[in-house]
Amino acid sequence: MHQSIRFFQEGLKNLKTVGTITRSSPFLCRKVTDMVDFNQARIIAELGAGDGVITRHILPRLHPEGKLLAFEVLPQMSEHLLQIDDPRLIVVEDSAEHIPVYLEKENLQQVDYILSAIPFVVLPQELSLNILATCRDVLRPGGLFVQVHYSLLAKKLYEETFGNVRVHFVPWNIPPAFVLVSERI
Repeated sequence: MHQSIRFFQEGLKNLKTVGTITRSSPFLCRKVTDMVDFNQARIIAELGAGDGVITRHILPRLHPEGKLLAFEVLPQMSEHLLQIDDPRLIVVEDSAEHIPVYLEKENLQQVDYILSAIPFVVLPQELSLNILATCRDVLRPGGLFVQVHYSLLAKKLYEETFGNVRVHFVPWNIPPAFVLVSERI
């Protein structure tokens, strides 16, 4: 079965976890990954990696010595990630709250970039705040948190957590999307 159809089915079954019923368009994937300075980035965390549509845009540009920790809580989605044959990819079937555990397990210090498609607007607020605080804490100073959203309802969460947020609009996606970028100061 085509991956877009499978994603649509998973999105319908698990909308609160997936957050959408369509895969990110190539335009959205490029906008997200264009926020990364791949010459400098060595450790990237991808949260809510889904079936790997953005993952597949990161890996070709990732430094040969880089690492990508891809977090996905749905086993039906992470099975697609596990099929990607790249030694730099570490698939984590756990909540993004536990990033520090996996960094320590891999003997990694801080993260250069966090790229997220977690649907924070449908998560309990306490969980959202915990994940965002953890993200802020594991990012290196100057590191970026890049979040995909389909509305600006959660913009204030990033302003409160990071003290800053830039918004980019991507109309060539179904639905049109926003990419919110916050820097750890």
